[in-house]
Parts: sequence; C-alpha cells; structure tokens
Amino acid sequence: MSNDTQRSTDAGESGDQTTDSTDGFDSMLPGVRRRDFMKAGAAAGGLSGLAGCTSILSEDDVQGTASASGVDNSVPPGEHDEYYALLSGGQAGDVRVYGLPSMRELIRIPVFNRDASRGYGFDDESKQMLEDAGGYTWGDTHHPRISQTDGDYDGRFAYVNDKANGRMARIDLTYFETDAIVNIPNQQGTHGACAQLPDTDLIFGVGEFRTPVPNDGSGNLEDPDSYGSVLAAINPENMNVEWEVLIDGNMDNGDGSKEGRYFFTSAYNTEEAATESGMTRADRDDVKAFDIPRIEAAVEAGNYEMLNGVPVVDGRKDSPLNQGDEPIVHYIPTPKSPHGVSVTPDNEYVIVSGKLDPTASVIDIDKIDEVDDPTDAIVGQPKLGLGPLHTAYDGRGHAYTTLFIDSQVVKWDIEEAVNAEPRSESPVIEKIDVHYNPGHLIAAESYTEDPAGDWLVSLNKLSKDRFLPVGPQHPENDQLIYIGDDENGMELVKDSPAQAEPHDASICHKSKINPKEVYDPEDLELSHTAEGESTMERVSEDRVEIEMYSTRNHYGFQEMVVQEGDEVEMQVTNIETTSDMLHSVAIPDHDVHMRVAPQETRKATFTADDPGVYWVYCAHFCSALHLEMRSRLIVKPEE
Repeated sequence: MSNDTQRSTDAGESGDQTTDSTDGFDSMLPGVRRRDFMKAGAAAGGLSGLAGCTSILSEDDVQGTASASGVDNSVPPGEHDEYYALLSGGQAGDVRVYGLPSMRELIRIPVFNRDASRGYGFDDESKQMLEDAGGYTWGDTHHPRISQTDGDYDGRFAYVNDKANGRMARIDLTYFETDAIVNIPNQQGTHGACAQLPDTDLIFGVGEFRTPVPNDGSGNLEDPDSYGSVLAAINPENMNVEWEVLIDGNMDNGDGSKEGRYFFTSAYNTEEAATESGMTRADRDDVKAFDIPRIEAAVEAGNYEMLNGVPVVDGRKDSPLNQGDEPIVHYIPTPKSPHGVSVTPDNEYVIVSGKLDPTASVIDIDKIDEVDDPTDAIVGQPKLGLGPLHTAYDGRGHAYTTLFIDSQVVKWDIEEAVNAEPRSESPVIEKIDVHYNPGHLIAAESYTEDPAGDWLVSLNKLSKDRFLPVGPQHPENDQLIYIGDDENGMELVKDSPAQAEPHDASICHKSKINPKEVYDPEDLELSHTAEGESTMERVSEDRVEIEMYSTRNHYGFQEMVVQEGDEVEMQVTNIETTSDMLHSVAIPDHDVHMRVAPQETRKATFTADDPGVYWVYCAHFCSALHLEMRSRLIVKPEE
C-alpha cells in the first residue's frame, strides 16, 4: 500500500488528521474531503492548482528520485556540517540549533524557559533577566532571525519573539546564549521578529492581539472598536523599545525591505472584531507597508503620544499622518487573511501568501509610494494551491511556498508570475509532497541578499505515520529538501522529528558564525576567581558571600558553614582552560543549579532555610572522579 493510499485510508477512519478543518475550505466541497478531492483532481488531469506544473512528485517519486540522484546529506563522524540552522522551539520557549545538511540537533538555547541542563533560569543573572521581562513561566518562540551587515549574516546575534507574552529576546552567538529580553509595552503577543536591513539597525516586534492601548482598564474594555495593535521598533544594541506604531486590524508576520525603507506585515481582521465569525466577514485584508524614515521623522517632530514610556505614532488609516502624499503606513488590500510575507533577495518584490486563497500576491516595492490605488502595486497573483502560507527563495528567481491544505511545497517562477495573468498556474514549476501540513519553510540564507540555493527545510505541523508511535502527542516533522538541481527537481532527503511546535528558522553558513569555545572573562560582569583564591565572608548578620573556583574533581571549598536563615550568595568560576570541560554546582534542596563552562563565572543566591547537611555536587560528568567531586553545605540551627 502506498503512503498516499494509507493517508486516504487513515483519513476515512479518523477524520483526515492530515489537514486542518478550521481554515475555511471544507465549506467549498460539502461531503468531500480535501485530500480525496486533490488526489482525484490530479488523476483527472489537474484540478485545483495541479494543471500547469511540469512535475508533480508523489512521496514515492521523490524518494526514488533522491535515491537515484545520489543526493547525500550524511556528515561522517568527525566532520562538520556546512550550515547552522536556528529553528523555533515553539511552546518549549527555546531555539533549536541543527547542523545542516545532517539535520543533527546540536544544542537547544533556552530563551523564555528555564533549562537545568544549561543552568538557565537558576543562576542570578538569567533568573533576574526572566523576572525583569515579565516573570512568565513559559514562552512561544516563532521567528529566529540572525543579524546582518550589508545584506548578509554577520553571525553576531539572533533575535526571537515570544508569541505568547509580547517579548523579544537577543541571543549572543559568540556563546549561543540568551543575553537580553525586553517585555514590549502596549503589545500583547509578538508574532513576528524581523530586522531592518541591509544592516540590523532596528528589530521589529509585530504585535498580533488587539487590546485597549493603553491596556490599563481606563477605556471601554468590551468594545473591540477601541482596541489596537502596535508595531514595535527595538534598538538591537540595548534592546530598548524606540517607538511604536498603532495600526488598524491585527498583524501577523513581517519582513523588511533590503534597503531599509519599508517594513511589511501581513494582517487579518480588518473588521476589528473579537470573534471568528466577525473576523471573517470581509473578503479582503490589508498588508501593511511601514515607511520607516517617515515614521522616524514623525517621532522626531513630536507627532506621537507617550504611552507606558514609549512614543506611539498613530498609523491608523484615518490618522492625519496617513493623509496626503506621504503616508507613514500603506494599507494594501489582498485576499482574505494573508499569512507569510517575505521580501525577494533582489528587493524588487514583497510576496504575501494567501492562506484562505490559493494565490500569493506579488507586490512591486517601487510602486507602493507611486500608485493612487494601493492594489495597483500588486503586479502578480499566481495560483499555487490550497493553503499557501510562507515563502522562501533560492536566489535563482524561484520562490518556494508551503501549501498547508495540500501538504506540499510548491516551487514557482517569480518573474513568470509577474508576466502571467492573475490566478494563472503557469508560474508553477513543480510540487513536492511533505508530511504533513507545512507551516513555515526556510531555504539556506533565504533572508539575505544572496541565498545559497541548495537546501530547504519544511517545518511541518504534523507527522502522523512517519515515526514510531509515542502516544497521542505525535512529534512534528522537519523535512530536508534538496533544491540545488533545477533540472531534476526538488528531492526529499530526510525526516527529522521535532518537539511541538515548529515555526520559522534561519540557516546560516558556518563561516559566518564564530563561537568561542572558552569564555573570555572580560565578557562577563562577575569577577573571575582563580585557583587558590576562594573566599567566604559574612558581610552582615544574616548574609554570607562565597567566591570559589571549580576544576576537575574538586571545588575551592570542601565545606561551607552558614547559619539557619542566612542569605547565601555563591559565585563559582570554572578555571578549566580546556574546551568542553564543563562543571556544574547543584544544591537540589535549595533549587540551585549552575552550569559553568571553561573560564565562566556564575552566581546564585538562596536562603538557607533549614538546618542540616546539604551536598553540593557536580551534575555534569567531568572526570573519572566525577562522583567524588563535591562539597558540604552545613546549615547550623539558629541559636
């Protein structure tokens, strides 16, 4: 039985788990499953977007072609991958780091979550950072984006949003660690995280959920007409919010033009309703093109309202700043509920996926400020298939778009789409099945001015029958596709299970990221304790400060004696100089776990509440005498 047949059988037994019945398509064909309709259409000669494709590859075709062509993603032991891939961790709140093309998971970077394996959220610095950023217990990462200089990745930082709580974080790629988080005022739910290009002069947080602005209970809380959402511009160096723009409707994803003028967001709910039925009454929504120089001029001129410490510029349609010949925000009508938005590498077009329409809209960036009717800036609208969501590029004039309903990735020609009639299928070059229901996808260096054009990863929402069953919650599926051969077509190379729920990613060549293998003490704010310099001092009646070193087999102190009720500040330096020789400081009864890398210093503060003996031990295996590496914390009872 083929996989396609198996998928149809499974759908008949359990209600088509490979598609989402909430996207508005079921009503088009009452009583007919979308997948069954699509397969029947393909057999009949090309219904619903299949006609005009030069190659429609089934799963078996793709795997056979890949095997025949010899495309190999294996990386032998001891050799390194060509690319770093930074992938969203979804509700885990972290960022996953893969090596490509092997698809090996190298590490997970905790961002909005506590992670004992990294000591993140347990030492004083990271714990305080999370507390200052709202104190939430979880986050939802969606869009890791790497900083750029002159339109290319510079390997300095990555930035990622918190879709759940309205935050933005910065990851220092020197150490692959989160070093800053900002809780964005006036914003609830930061969906997009994107940079101003060609240099990362600003980071934009795309606010999704409409709320009263300010949301302090002073307005009409029950009237959604009084709500708003904002775009936030964040300084990437200090992570302060510089300004915000209040707009009509909700926003979703975002991307910046390559020359720094525009920032684009997809959007939905032009109705400004609070229910699903209200949000879907209209047949159009507005893509928003923010004119950054004009917005900054408005801020400079004082044309804003200060809300929660941030200048908020009124960018709504009826704002005085949007009247006349120089609007600060262009509202471009597109088919209902556009989702993904991305700028082509040559900066000629911004492409917006239809989601509830089988087309993508190709917007000519140069025409945005020239046309009287905003829809005249749309110069192409190819028909791609059901549920187009996100688009990536190979640098050879091709776009790759996920089709959520069809469970496919479609490759299409951008210029052909501009030259073709609207809703034509002629720009479609080929389609490849993925498993299943893809959301985001990313091609190697697709967000830069010069994509690599060899590998593409489809981040699929479902895996269903692709892996060993592990109970009701199935893994998701990141699939590696080779796109470097235009003659032989796309080739599915590897499945890689992922924890729920994958979203966006960035893929950067290894030559552009240069992480340090040992900490530079000058990069740390804490003092560095050398071997033999450990100190323990009672600085007040109820406070003890400890500074000690750790090295293989032992800590600077074999025992530490404090009194019941003391506040204990413990600072530890790993004095190893050999890379990968990590230690940790674990005191479980006091919820302390610091992971300390070579030449790194960490600090944790806790209260010695209960008298007794508490073992301090290294939880990171470091030597043959690892089990003997320990110290005693003795808490004497209060006299």
